[in-house]
Amino acid sequence: MKDIMLKIIGRQVSTDSANEDQIEFVTEGKIFEKDKATYLVYEESEVSGMPGCKTSLKLMGDTIKMKRFGDSVGLDTVIEFQKGRRYEGFYDTPFGAIEMEVLTNDLVNNLTPDGKGSIDIDYHVSLKGLSEGRSKLNIQII
Repeated sequence: MKDIMLKIIGRQVSTDSANEDQIEFVTEGKIFEKDKATYLVYEESEVSGMPGCKTSLKLMGDTIKMKRFGDSVGLDTVIEFQKGRRYEGFYDTPFGAIEMEVLTNDLVNNLTPDGKGSIDIDYHVSLKGLSEGRSKLNIQII
């Protein structure tokens, strides 16, 4: 297990407007290998709106599985990203879990074996009956 610094940039573009919201933060994390997969684990922050929550990314082949867990989320949230594939699951809110569908438009994993590089994920997310939008996530190991 190796200590790392991560720069995380999340952008959201809603489908009904041209507005783009962006959050950016730098945080400490860890990277390690287990069962032929690479894991990145980091703490969320006030900036991301999920303080007290941990995020784990499991990178294996052309798939990235994101899991968020901790005291600030009542239900662990899992999202699987694979280019061209749809993933159905649940997203936890303060008002309860909502059905969620994620379509991964693009996924680029530029991490090197020595733990440098970046990950880019471009996806559409639909929270049943509440919102739809396009998000772009860029995670850099710095």
